[in-house]
Amino acid sequence: MHQGKIKFEDASGYDQMMGVWSQLVGDEFLKWLAPKKGQRWIDIGCGGGAFTEQLMLGCAPSYLAGVDPSEDQLAFAQRRPSLKTAEFRKSDAMELPFQENEFDAATMALVLFFVPEPRRGVAEMLRVTRPGASVSAYLWDIHNGGFPPEPIKAQLKKIGVDLPLPPSSHISEMTNLRSLWTEFQLLNIETQVIKVSRHFNNFDEFWSITTKSASIKPTLSNLPTNVLADLREAVHSELSLNADESITYSAFANAIKGNVSK
Repeated sequence: MHQGKIKFEDASGYDQMMGVWSQLVGDEFLKWLAPKKGQRWIDIGCGGGAFTEQLMLGCAPSYLAGVDPSEDQLAFAQRRPSLKTAEFRKSDAMELPFQENEFDAATMALVLFFVPEPRRGVAEMLRVTRPGASVSAYLWDIHNGGFPPEPIKAQLKKIGVDLPLPPSSHISEMTNLRSLWTEFQLLNIETQVIKVSRHFNNFDEFWSITTKSASIKPTLSNLPTNVLADLREAVHSELSLNADESITYSAFANAIKGNVSK
């Protein structure tokens, strides 16, 4: 894969594909995080609000802010009925539009590898949080097979086609995540590998949904028709089907949490 620009402009398509995966891993992440109720939260890189909604429903925050650079994604998030009381702002993760010490908890859900300078992103999380606050993140383990579209990615690699990588894909490695949290002298650092599974009724459904991935869709659109057909067949033949021809596929993410020094 190569470093390239991954655009998140199709909020509806994102919600069908990565939004569902985000909710699956987000549920497990919040169980592991075990946050207190009634806190002030910021969801950085909130996208279409899939994880923001989980924070609202599962954590009963006293205040919830979501920031994202995409107007289309923010508009989609704002249409979620459960997020009527959340505040959304268009913003870069490396320059958050908030004052110091405003939040009890800051998180990046499947976001940190999209931040061009992860250190600046984490520094901003610390700047806007209070002493003792929770600072957390989780990311698909892209380089070790944890990415949900891995079956397509693997077949593309076999035919010499590279997918665009997030600009900071290296940070998805657990050792790099831990080193970054340690560098900022966060306390009580813990890590966790979170594995989740998703059911698809058949291969057609798997293909239709998975190819909506923001990194997969533009790549496939540039393939000749015959190459695309061969790729589809290769992915189909490599996947394990259940007796009823449904598919259960698993992905995994690396998660980290720590507390701001007092």
